[in-house]
Amino acid sequence: MSFSQQLDRIDQKILSILQQEARITNQDLSDRVNLSPSSCLNRVRKLEERGFIGPYFGMIDLERVCRSVMVIATVTLKDHSRDQFKAFQDYVQKIPEVVECYMVSGSFDFCLRIVAPDMGRYNEINDYLLDATDTPGVMNISSHVVLNTSKHFSGYPIEKLL
Repeated sequence: MSFSQQLDRIDQKILSILQQEARITNQDLSDRVNLSPSSCLNRVRKLEERGFIGPYFGMIDLERVCRSVMVIATVTLKDHSRDQFKAFQDYVQKIPEVVECYMVSGSFDFCLRIVAPDMGRYNEINDYLLDATDTPGVMNISSHVVLNTSKHFSGYPIEKLL
């Protein structure tokens, strides 16, 4: 069964709205999808139970909270075994400043988004990944300091994907 068959139009609309407005009241959501509040709440709960909606979190304007540096780091491992890939993924889970980690195809193996208080701390993380004896063999890290964000993640284009 395809994903689009698992989700009808109302479910798709609920997902689109909730990812933009996670704090919307059930009443407002039910009005926007043309369902009774109880039917709407039942659908939301079923979407959560089925894993279509994950944990809720608030988007923080980090520039207003503190000074920080964001770095996109591409990582190439020495060994391309499945065990080494898994070990690297497990390793970066322990580094709180690594806020995203993607295993990718192409000329490098992983793409990390790292947010640190300053370049000094980023350099420590970089050295930690390169030099630590318990880290999977990192061959290369290429760092790209984010100077400006012109488009923030604001949800998936559900209607375009299904």
